[in-house]
Amino acid sequence: MMAALIFVISLTTLLMFFVSYCRSLMASSSRHVLSEEVRDVTGIPSEASGRDFRRVVQLLQLCPEEPREGTGLQAMGLYFALLNVLQKTVARIAPSVQTWADHEQAGCGYFAAVALDRRIAYSREMLAQQAEL
Repeated sequence: MMAALIFVISLTTLLMFFVSYCRSLMASSSRHVLSEEVRDVTGIPSEASGRDFRRVVQLLQLCPEEPREGTGLQAMGLYFALLNVLQKTVARIAPSVQTWADHEQAGCGYFAAVALDRRIAYSREMLAQQAEL
């Protein structure tokens, strides 16, 4: 019984840190202004929505990764999936959870768009370096 309690508390603590990490990633990307090219390619006007996330991730897979890019995109994908589960379960009972989850998924979509913007800039930089040679 004690082992189960410790396990549950550990998982809860891990989940809290994970959510904090993902929210900090979203907060850092919210200061970034998307380029006009990325807005055109993704179809994101001024604010992203949760529906944009999967489409932008597919576009991200077409671009080469930056060497300094961390695991933020993978964590954001897991957070997005966690929000989907939350919407399908708890959000049906509590409408405020639905609103919060929609807002968080929009942040995930914007984070992915910022990552796409950075990858496009990195690709241009690589192309410019190749042209110099």
